[in-house]
Amino acid sequence: MTTSATRPSNALTQKPADISRAATDDAASFLRDFRSLSTIGETPGHGVDRQAGTAADAQARAWFTSLASQYGFRTETDQVGNLFALIEWNPGAPYVLVGSHLDSQPTAGKYDGAYGVAAALHAARRLADRAASKSPDDGTPPAVPKYNLAVVDWFNEEGCRFAPSMMGSSVYTGKLRADVALSITDTAGTSVREALTEIGHLGTGDGPAAAAYAEIHIEQGRSMEDSGTTIGLVHACWAAAKYTVTVHGEQAHTGSTVIADRKDALLGASRLVVLLREIADHFSGAVLHTSVGQLTVYPNSPVVVPSRVDLVMDLRTADEGVLATAKALLRAGIASIETEANVSIEVEESHAWGINPYQPEGVALAAECAAELGLSNRQVFTLAGHDSINMKDVVPTVMLFVPSVDGISHNEREYTNDDDACAGVDMLTRVVERLCDGDLDDAASPEPGFRLVGTT
Repeated sequence: MTTSATRPSNALTQKPADISRAATDDAASFLRDFRSLSTIGETPGHGVDRQAGTAADAQARAWFTSLASQYGFRTETDQVGNLFALIEWNPGAPYVLVGSHLDSQPTAGKYDGAYGVAAALHAARRLADRAASKSPDDGTPPAVPKYNLAVVDWFNEEGCRFAPSMMGSSVYTGKLRADVALSITDTAGTSVREALTEIGHLGTGDGPAAAAYAEIHIEQGRSMEDSGTTIGLVHACWAAAKYTVTVHGEQAHTGSTVIADRKDALLGASRLVVLLREIADHFSGAVLHTSVGQLTVYPNSPVVVPSRVDLVMDLRTADEGVLATAKALLRAGIASIETEANVSIEVEESHAWGINPYQPEGVALAAECAAELGLSNRQVFTLAGHDSINMKDVVPTVMLFVPSVDGISHNEREYTNDDDACAGVDMLTRVVERLCDGDLDDAASPEPGFRLVGTT
């Protein structure tokens, strides 16, 4: 397998090990289109910058609509910018949705989200071609799938410009009101509504009705690469709790103000960063992941003690008992920091979810498809959030992974081998074909897991 030492500087360069599956015509077509997408918003470090609602995001959406048009799909945009490419086989029937997201972090890799959208478009094209070519020998009309098909680019999955993440799918699934989402602003004061209007993607309506959902994504970890697995069958997500935090202090002169008199908001925020790491280290075996990010310091002057720092924190684990203990440690630690740093800390849980499995029937269906295709596979957790986490709460959902080289993600060096990427398209095609035939109609009723606190 490729390592960081041997990865080409342009992560989309095909390697000899990839030729076996990537040599087919379908695979070559997919790789050509994916490489085209990967030039949009390209950074000097061979990553991408396609934050939601920016010009680069608009260009990626133009790529999507152009390709969808070539394949004979009709496109539409809903009230919060989710973009759909639809093919209708059975008028009046709901749709199997398949897709991911084209938006990215500010300095990101080319695969996160975008791979899933490109794979979905190609899977849909293959199925549309197959449906059009069927001609029974007995002269009867060819059978049509039970459900129609829609490829989706979910708006603002990353949540870096507009919080929260997974915004488009949250609105689609009724977990976040559209008016609330559209009124959210970025750090420059631009609202979601204004950004979508600027790029011409403020649509109307609720989008097509869904019967099922499928998504494929890079793993963003290295467990699959370490085990030599081609397809990850996602059976559950780690539990998570995310917080928006404001540390309040008092503005003062950095030179003349006595240290004992200072109420340094940045000191309090810095101690929060350390606290989150100490909480993670409290548990052996790396069972808890914690982080602090997006610090905004006010007034951010070199000669002023900061009076305010805004930041975000999150806790993630596969053990809800660990999460409960971590939350208790966090509360106690915050109280100590307030006293020791002479600041006040305002904490709001912005969104959270528990360990809520994907439908086991979908996991079993995916395992059958992988076996049919001769692809190595195993069940895996997802540690990161995905739009499928929202969708699994309203319709039967299949979530798939392909390996990430060295587990690198949210980084310009993010990479997945061509052979694994093409195997994923084959896998997704077969899964979506079965979903369109209604093979998950008897799946157990979903149990809601993800929630947006205070916005529903």
